[in-house]
Amino acid sequence: MAGYRVDITRAAEKDLADLTRRDHRRVVARIRALGRDPRPHGSEKLSGEEKYRIRQGDYRIVYAIDDARSVVTIIKAAHRRDVYR
Repeated sequence: MAGYRVDITRAAEKDLADLTRRDHRRVVARIRALGRDPRPHGSEKLSGEEKYRIRQGDYRIVYAIDDARSVVTIIKAAHRRDVYR
């Protein structure tokens, strides 16, 4: 299976810029892994939407998958209390 390209929205880039260095490193590693497996163990499809989420500590990464184009688009990466707002 070929890998997926990972795109990051501007909103998600801003979210990542706000993280501490330690959290940033962990979240980015998790995002990179989505290029190899866009539906890893622990990922959940969000109800009523064509989006998924995975957890990384207290952070949530919300993303969309386009299987036809092999692209994962990171929509949001924020603390669990803020991510769905």
